[in-house]
Amino acid sequence: MRLVVALTGASGTALGEKFVAYLPDNVEAHVIASENALTVERYENKKVVFYRDDDIAAAVSSGSFRTDATAIVPCSMNTLAKIACGIADNLPTRVAAVAIKERKPLLLAPREMPFSAIALENMHKLAALGVVVAPPVMGYYARVETLEEMERFVIGKWYDALGIEHSLFKRWGDDD
Repeated sequence: MRLVVALTGASGTALGEKFVAYLPDNVEAHVIASENALTVERYENKKVVFYRDDDIAAAVSSGSFRTDATAIVPCSMNTLAKIACGIADNLPTRVAAVAIKERKPLLLAPREMPFSAIALENMHKLAALGVVVAPPVMGYYARVETLEEMERFVIGKWYDALGIEHSLFKRWGDDD
């Protein structure tokens, strides 16, 4: 699987880094991040290609670059609003526009709360287009006991939405 991952906004970047770090070895990740957002050394054993968020001419910005899915984790409200309005002025918004036009899975993980009426309207518009809007919502039914377990649960739910196999959390009904 070839996956494009963009990290936008400052808060929540650690969760985005873990999203990339937990990817199975069979996933080829193309990661877009602002300067200094990620430390390359963490991913030296993974199939990861890095791009700057201002590299609008990067290969991943084209519909002819074959991808299976795109995720923006975390997704700032600014990025979400631009995507909802069709503004593609940087690499994350461009790859989102390409995913929508190519009808490829696109997952956005908005990170700010509470949500304003404008943000909810933008999320509704995108969801109506088939975009998966999945904020990092805690799932208490997963019986997690630590922050790391909660993060693994949230990331696992994102992977589920993108069709990525994983064993990050115990599924409902699995034997104890």
